[in-house]
Amino acid sequence: MSKPYLINIVGPTAIGKTSKSIALAQHFSSEILSADSRQFYKEMCIGTAVPTPEELAAAPHHFIQHVSVSEQYSVGDFEKDAFKKLDELFEKHKILFLVGGSGLYVDAVNKGLDHFPKVEASIREKLNVQVQEHGLASLQLQLKELDPDHYKKVALSNPQRVIRALEICLGTGKPYSSFLNHSAKERNFNSIKIGLEAPRPLIYERIEKRVDFMLENGLLEEAKELYPLRELNALNTVGYKELFQYFDGTWSLEFALSEIKKNTRRFAKRQLTWFRRDEHTFWFPYDAAPQEIADFITQKVD
Repeated sequence: MSKPYLINIVGPTAIGKTSKSIALAQHFSSEILSADSRQFYKEMCIGTAVPTPEELAAAPHHFIQHVSVSEQYSVGDFEKDAFKKLDELFEKHKILFLVGGSGLYVDAVNKGLDHFPKVEASIREKLNVQVQEHGLASLQLQLKELDPDHYKKVALSNPQRVIRALEICLGTGKPYSSFLNHSAKERNFNSIKIGLEAPRPLIYERIEKRVDFMLENGLLEEAKELYPLRELNALNTVGYKELFQYFDGTWSLEFALSEIKKNTRRFAKRQLTWFRRDEHTFWFPYDAAPQEIADFITQKVD
């Protein structure tokens, strides 16, 4: 019996992955698994561009707002949960869709997680002290020196990601990137990866409009409710951490919003860098007709 197919819809934020994947899921009478790590959390809705109730009703979705920001939920947890759900859904579907812009989570499902040597806990403790006393920039410079390849790809604004890479560099004496991409595992499904792309100025324009839309629809109020929980790891993310600076009185609202737009543009750039590394991705214009992509998928799976 031939393997079923997991169709991955990837691309930068605000490119239109949600609407495109819903149209495709409807065409194939299929279901969607989200691989957007920011949309996992129940309390984060507006700032993560969670699909609307109408969009969620248009096709069955999984892994949307299924955990709380107070819970520890790792990429390893997601890999395990996603495999369980895929086994269940492939019993009734030949084709399923994995949709999202979190490249690490997409890769975890398709390839498996990379495994790293254990290092002394004291290394992370020292790095945590360093970021508190000297700021994240000092760690970023250190990572640039020890692992320039990973420095170009990692989310530099995320202290957990930077610290994780540095502790491996310091604990093993080898670049963090040297441990990546060695974990490809046999899967019980075939993967097809479809990327959505647009000229960078258009992507940035869409990001600007999305942030303005979020603000009009209650982003400030949502962030205010989450402000007491600002130390949680899940909330150290674009769209919230900037507004927390505003609530702290450190930034003006105007500056905080400009930082959200700037940091989202940077995030989109990193996403594109990540997804373009995979030479097996088939790229389509962001405004390609769903039928065109559906015909391509049909040709590939038949």
